Amino acid sequence: MTVTYSSKVANATFLSFHRLLLRWRGSIYKLLYREFILFTLMYTALSVVYRFLLAEEQKRLFEKLSLYCDRYAEQIPVTFVLGFYVTLVVNRWWNQFVNLPWTDRLMLLISSCVHGKDEYGRLLRRTLVRYVNLASLLIFRSVSTAVCKRFPTIDHVVEAGFMTPEERKVFEDIRSPHLKYWIPVVWFSNLASKARQEGRIQDSIDLQSILNEMNVFRTWCATLFGYDWVGIPLVYTQVVTLAVYTFFFACLIGRQFLDPAQGHPGHDLDLYIPIFTLLQFFFYCGWLKVAEQLINPFGEDDDDFEANWIIDRNLQVSLLAVDEMHMTLPHMTKDMYWNDSDARPPYTLAAADYCIPSFLGSTTDMGSTSFTGVTAPPSCCKPRSEVLVHLDQTASAPSRRRTSPFTTFQKIWTGLRSGDCGDHWSPVKVGIRLQQKSRLIRPGKGFPVAPAPVQVMADRRDSCCGLLLLESTWNSQWGSANLSRNQSDL
Repeated sequence: MTVTYSSKVANATFLSFHRLLLRWRGSIYKLLYREFILFTLMYTALSVVYRFLLAEEQKRLFEKLSLYCDRYAEQIPVTFVLGFYVTLVVNRWWNQFVNLPWTDRLMLLISSCVHGKDEYGRLLRRTLVRYVNLASLLIFRSVSTAVCKRFPTIDHVVEAGFMTPEERKVFEDIRSPHLKYWIPVVWFSNLASKARQEGRIQDSIDLQSILNEMNVFRTWCATLFGYDWVGIPLVYTQVVTLAVYTFFFACLIGRQFLDPAQGHPGHDLDLYIPIFTLLQFFFYCGWLKVAEQLINPFGEDDDDFEANWIIDRNLQVSLLAVDEMHMTLPHMTKDMYWNDSDARPPYTLAAADYCIPSFLGSTTDMGSTSFTGVTAPPSCCKPRSEVLVHLDQTASAPSRRRTSPFTTFQKIWTGLRSGDCGDHWSPVKVGIRLQQKSRLIRPGKGFPVAPAPVQVMADRRDSCCGLLLLESTWNSQWGSANLSRNQSDL
């Protein structure tokens, strides 16, 4: 059964992966502990023989052999051949997973395109999906040891209800030396064509869609059969296995701790336990064990595909979709957002932090960063009312000092930041949009008095965030503006 731990690593927390190291089922410890114990015992036996059973002359000969093995063992390209081999095996394993035969697409087409609520229409749809499931079962029997143990003969297939006795007789009468998983596919195509002739399938395009999906399903089955037929070349598997085990056989002798009194280079300490050699064995042989487990995902290892579960699920779901659920619809009612053009589903308190504003692009605020900093409120903050403030600046007041709109905006923003505008204001940043009705703004020596009112629009919100939009409107009587000088005021 597949070992699933996705929920344990959903969030990157402190020591999140370390908790996985304590699991046994599907772990590297379960795969490797036998080889690891054997390697440790063999290393210990050689160490005991060298230390206590050999004579002095024999010890010197063993030390020369150990130095020789340690020097030339590194020339075995274990990392290169093993890394490339494991990459190839993992790619094959994933390609087999994405080509598993699922009946969902075909059952949806059959349920929607093969019409008739009478008994014959029901029999027609159920027979079509049964042929689909029979084809996948015959493929799984040929590639999966677990499925083959469950359905060792055609008699078991008939007893399970995937094939009728009459169909079995026709199946066995067809003489072919090849795997006959394609026979249910032919039955499916013939029955679909018959349904089109009888008007159960009302359009030839629907028939073509069904047959195209059946061809895709057959391709999935054929792909699994092809991976089972043509595996990774045996010579490559042999080379990798020999490289790994030869390297560690040499390490049994070459990584022995020698007598420090002899002055051999690199043997100043006698630690008895080769910690890093054991770690190297654990990693390299563990890497090889990963390839051994994934090279055929239709076996009975902990992480192999659940082929029997796929068979059960496909049959139950497909029969349910084309029979009980055929043209069965719930009563249609108006949804809760019927008259709401701004549909916003609610958030629970635990998910409140995930209510964020929409991303409008990384260059949204470019070009206006010197005088704007617009931050839109989150989509969950809905405005309750709007407040319109008019600041009249008329040309009929000769005593008033001629003030530029930028200075006016600066005063407004200063008041908002200091809280002088009331408790109901909660602006975060200010966005200023200048618009002239008749001509573009050109550099000059300042703004004239604005004959039109400056309107300040703001949203009143019940939440802690808000957006203040200052908009200056003026007519063609205004003169040019020294934009570069007044931008520094903000």
